[in-house]
Amino acid sequence: MSQEEQLRWPPAGPDGQGEDQPGGDAAAVCYGDVFAVEGELARTPIAPQDAAMMQAAESAVLGRAPAGGTAAAMQSAARRNERLDVVARDGEATDLAAEGGVAVTEARVPGARVVTEFVADQPVGQYIIVAADDDDGGGAAVAEPGELEGGGGGRGGAVADGTKITIGEALEAAAFSAGDQAVEPSDAEAIAAAEALACRADEAPPDGLAARARAAAEANAAAARREEDRATLRDVLADAASALGADKEVEREDAARVVGAEVRSDPDATARPGGVAASIAAAARLNRGRQ
Repeated sequence: MSQEEQLRWPPAGPDGQGEDQPGGDAAAVCYGDVFAVEGELARTPIAPQDAAMMQAAESAVLGRAPAGGTAAAMQSAARRNERLDVVARDGEATDLAAEGGVAVTEARVPGARVVTEFVADQPVGQYIIVAADDDDGGGAAVAEPGELEGGGGGRGGAVADGTKITIGEALEAAAFSAGDQAVEPSDAEAIAAAEALACRADEAPPDGLAARARAAAEANAAAARREEDRATLRDVLADAASALGADKEVEREDAARVVGAEVRSDPDATARPGGVAASIAAAARLNRGRQ
């Protein structure tokens, strides 16, 4: 079954209507409906946090989550499950994904890389990335994604070597790695520095991500603010790539400026582990290896 066919959900009934249309018998989208998996995983509804974990894993290995890839398929299924109230948007990952893990592995072969994706140790997607064979020896070419044995291969998910991480994508990575942490003034200043760099300006725009982060940090500082009501990095940065008015690939100089902004604004003069500065610095390191 191709990924394109898998994403045509819900399947049409005898009258041509999807099952979640008015009058249909709505059912959750499980892993077995989308991927060639077996056992308990096949019967498990796909949750938003599962999709977020896969997106983070794809971004770490491929540089970005590919459009039409495994994470995108999981996100599509999870959104439908949210509409059906089968899973909660801010809920936990499914037990199998949390305990069995979500992973993206890379095997290098002569002239190519084979990237395989797993949920709870079962393969759900595969991408074949081959080196370009052009006359000048530069660039990269992408092979058609491989089909996993037994079906379930990703479609349109291959990413060319050399793809670099942008500031917006690095900020979204912070939403995954430290998303449940409350926004602090040091986070807001790091976001402001990153946004200014993305916009190629001296300061962040007055109505952008930095403004959102500063407002969140001020609200969190209110004495009456309960811990469960505090705004988190996920609240501010979940849509960073699309919310930025402009974007650019992360460079070493960008990382130095963002780290400096976060450290200077922190009472202990330290950067948050997995936070904004750490994510920008990690992206810069990865990008240096993709020259």
